[in-house]
Amino acid sequence: MTDEDQIIQLYRDENEAMVAKNINKLNEILAPTMHLIHMTGYVQPKLEWIDQIQNEEMHYFSSTENKIKNVEVNGDTASLVGQNQVRASVWGSGVNTWPLEMKMEFMKQNGKWIIASQKASTY
Repeated sequence: MTDEDQIIQLYRDENEAMVAKNINKLNEILAPTMHLIHMTGYVQPKLEWIDQIQNEEMHYFSSTENKIKNVEVNGDTASLVGQNQVRASVWGSGVNTWPLEMKMEFMKQNGKWIIASQKASTY
């Protein structure tokens, strides 16, 4: 698998793990220092996000991939933009489906790609 294939697979793995509440998988593929910038501008640390997935403050029901674009690999860093239809209930909101665009940064650590940061918006 090429580096590009690996980072695309990481993006897909994260979406599957969010829906499945697979906390072990999220811990494995997210850098310890990973942060998620929400549409509101809130910068959320990895452990807080995982905790909110686990206790369903952020409940992801489904994530359907529409497009992956702008995949770039530069040595031990990489990025992509992914667009998914995400059905979720976030922080007590009702269940909605959002056209969610994630700008993601990756880094290779000890020969393995992990997710370094994410920024959410709509498309």
